[in-house]
Amino acid sequence: MSLFNLESSLEDARRRFDERTESSRRGRSDRGVSRLPGPLSEQLRKLLLSQERPPVREILASLEPFCRREGYRPPSRATIYRVMERSPGHSYEMGDLPPEVQRALYNLGDEGRIPGHQVAFYCLNHGCARASSFAAGMPWLDLYQAARTRGWRQRSRGLLGAILAVRRI
Repeated sequence: MSLFNLESSLEDARRRFDERTESSRRGRSDRGVSRLPGPLSEQLRKLLLSQERPPVREILASLEPFCRREGYRPPSRATIYRVMERSPGHSYEMGDLPPEVQRALYNLGDEGRIPGHQVAFYCLNHGCARASSFAAGMPWLDLYQAARTRGWRQRSRGLLGAILAVRRI
């Protein structure tokens, strides 16, 4: 028998692979879906849609009486941060936006609703000073979600970082 027996090595690897797949855990069937109860999710969403960012400890303190009354387990801080990233923010009607902002949204038509984080992204990346000023005053959740969007220009990313720092987002 040779020290380098390819056939036996392949057979051992096949056996190890088969053992691992049989004993490995299956993924959750509800993966990617929020497990927060509907009323609790709605209550949390209302708290997140304010103009300025509430501290997470205040969100937890606001949710605690609701959870106690309804019999829900209060969400963890990590859950709140995940909801902040995924929660649908504000949306804007294209016709209601100022002309400078509409010009910054150069690749969209004249009608339709645009998610807030996309408005902030395009205003800061492609807009003039007035469009950037509009974006700086947008609700915090739109800016928070825009910061997690890919494709920022370096200077625009710096401007967003300054806005987030000044507004403590």
